[in-house]
Amino acid sequence: MATVMRSSEKKKSVPANDDATAIAVDGPPLDHDAPFMGESHQRYFKNKLLAWKAGLLEDVNGTREQLREGPMREPDATDRASSETDWSIELRRRDRQRKLVSKIDAALRRLETGEYGYCLVTGEPIALARLDARPIATMTVEAQERHERNEKLTRED
Repeated sequence: MATVMRSSEKKKSVPANDDATAIAVDGPPLDHDAPFMGESHQRYFKNKLLAWKAGLLEDVNGTREQLREGPMREPDATDRASSETDWSIELRRRDRQRKLVSKIDAALRRLETGEYGYCLVTGEPIALARLDARPIATMTVEAQERHERNEKLTRED
């Protein structure tokens, strides 16, 4: 017999910290009716980018602390190999996060110069929904798709 969980008992799925959509933004929600990249949009995206960066840096610092605690002391070779594999995966993840922090910094610089929210290829505004989901986006969906198609064609050569 299956057990039915009440909605208040259901487990909530928590997205990973490197997911921009999981970052809570202090202040009012994104105002879709405000002028594109006006003051309210700039403030919203700056807060979102800064909160995302802070979360990533907090994770990185946690990994540093774990590394400082000392080497692995697994007595069994199989356990040691498993631990080394886990650390390798974790370090690759941290490297991706480091690169993501660089992209966040670049987005913050574009915000300061007034270039944020506009496609680097076409100069057209990037949809707010896309920026909200991927605040480091530098291209419209159409330009990104063209870029990926061209990239795929050049890889196949």
